[in-house]
Amino acid sequence: MPKTSARLLALLSLLQTRRDWPGALLADRLDVSARTVRRDVDRLRELGYPIVAFKGPEGGYRLDAGSELPPLLFDDEQAVALAIALQVAATSGAGIEEAAARALSTVRQVMPARLRHRIDTLQVTAVERPAPGPQVGSGVLVALSAAVHAREVLRFGYGSQEAPPRRAEPHHLVTWGGRWYLVAWDLDREDWRTFRADRVTPRTPAGPRFTPRELPGGTVAAFLTARFLGSDGSGRWPCRGEVILSLPAGAVSPYVRDGVVEELGPGRCRLVLGSWSWTGLAATVGRFDAGIEVVGPPELQAAFAQLARRYAEAASPPAPTPP
Repeated sequence: MPKTSARLLALLSLLQTRRDWPGALLADRLDVSARTVRRDVDRLRELGYPIVAFKGPEGGYRLDAGSELPPLLFDDEQAVALAIALQVAATSGAGIEEAAARALSTVRQVMPARLRHRIDTLQVTAVERPAPGPQVGSGVLVALSAAVHAREVLRFGYGSQEAPPRRAEPHHLVTWGGRWYLVAWDLDREDWRTFRADRVTPRTPAGPRFTPRELPGGTVAAFLTARFLGSDGSGRWPCRGEVILSLPAGAVSPYVRDGVVEELGPGRCRLVLGSWSWTGLAATVGRFDAGIEVVGPPELQAAFAQLARRYAEAASPPAPTPP
C-alpha cells in the first residue's frame, strides 16, 4: 500500500479526471479498502478540497466546483506531462509561446523541490517545421472552441475583409500539419468544409443553436484524412498504382510511408503507392532513380508518358533567337 501522502495525491488526481467516482471503483484503483477511501476523503476535506459524497446503488464521491480551490497538486507523471506540453507549445501554431513559458515558470515555482528537479532536467527543444503555418490568436481559438461547445451557428469573416460573412455549424476545432482548422457544415453551400482558423474572424452575435449532424467517415480523423487526400470519404488515395522497381525492397521501404513494398528477387521489388493525382504518383515513383515497369492501371502509364514529354521538352536546348 502506498504511503498516505502519495495515496492522497493519487486520490485527488483521480477525482479531477471525471465527475463522479463510485467508492468501490476508487478503492479498486487505489488498491485499498472502502474504509481507507472514506478516511482519505476526510483528510482532503480538512485540507480544503470540496469533495461531495453522493448516495445510490453505487455511492461515491465528487470533487465539487469551488471558488476557493486550494493550489493544484500534481503527481510525478502529471508534472512531466505538463512540462512537456508547455515546452512544445511553440510548435502548436496557437501563438502562445510566451504565455506557455510564463506558465511553466509559474508552475515550477510552486512545485516541491523533487518535482522541480525533474522538470528542470526535462529540457525539450521544440523545433518548428521548415515552413511553419501562420499563427492563430488565442482569442480566435477560444471563440471557435466556445461555438463548438455551445453548438451555436458561427458567423465569421473569412479571408478578405470585404467578403460577405459566412455562416456555419461548427463541429470540431482541430490541428493538422501545424495548422488549425475548423470543421463545420457550411450553411450557405450546404456541405462540409474545413476552414483555416488563421483566416477566420468571428462575428457577433452568434446564431441560433443547432443539432449536430453526423460527420462523414464517422470520426473527425477519418473525415480529415479523406478530405486532405482528396478521396471520396473512404480514407484512401484517389489514385493508386502498382510498379516494379529495379531496386531491392530494403532501399525503397524507408522512403515509403503508406505504400506497400514487396521483395521480388535480387535487385527488384513491387511497389503499390497512392497519390492525389496520376501525374503526382508518377513523379513520386520517378524519384527513386531506377528502372520502372508499370503494372497498372493504364492511367499511371499515361501519366508517365505525359511526364516524359514534359521532361524531354525541358531538356531540349532553347530555340535560337532569330536575328
